[in-house]
Amino acid sequence: MVAERFTVDLNKPLVFQVGHLGEEYQEWIHQPIVCVEGPRFFESDFWEFLTRTVWWAIPTIWLPFICYVLSISARKGLTFPQIGLIVAFGVLTWTLLEYTLHRFLFHIKTKSYWANTAHYLLHGCHHKHPQDGLRLVFPPTATAILLVPLWKLLHLLATPATAPAMLGGILFGYVMYDITHYYLHHGQPKEPTFKHLKKYHLNHHFRIQNKGYGITSSLWDKVFGTLPGIKAVEKRS
Repeated sequence: MVAERFTVDLNKPLVFQVGHLGEEYQEWIHQPIVCVEGPRFFESDFWEFLTRTVWWAIPTIWLPFICYVLSISARKGLTFPQIGLIVAFGVLTWTLLEYTLHRFLFHIKTKSYWANTAHYLLHGCHHKHPQDGLRLVFPPTATAILLVPLWKLLHLLATPATAPAMLGGILFGYVMYDITHYYLHHGQPKEPTFKHLKKYHLNHHFRIQNKGYGITSSLWDKVFGTLPGIKAVEKRS
């Protein structure tokens, strides 16, 4: 936690401290502190509140919205099988987005003050405090903001009938991602698939941070050559 010229005080709000770490920031965030209760981010109670989200808020808020956008496609004439296919394609699209964002944005190397600060808010905080139960899912306010350009893009690329279903599929993929991510950190899976996913993801956190970018699936790690070796995963488990 000690950089060459700066020491982070974990008893004070962290967000505006971490930028001072400079080139030492990347090493610092990959020295995890494993505790369920996370640190304070901001002095302001309002901004602090916006950084904390209970996991069940994600399906509670977004599943009704998904049903609503799918109903738009139905009212515009799409059949249920057609909607189902589009939703499945949307979920597949999300898995690629999940991988791409995690690999190329969330794990971007930073060293300037504001770049470190932004990265810490985006993903660095999760690697520093991986068990922080209130910062494992994406805040709904931020999701709502990002949905606006996504909605506009889908309207450019798809028909008025298919765009809502595509949005619903991508958003459903995101909901499953956030719930799965939370479960992998705080659940104790007995089912083989989820046991493997938990080992796979914790390997990314605690052993090989530049491999295993998929959360809900290792599909794109296999496609793009970022699949960690089986021995590495087994050794960690």
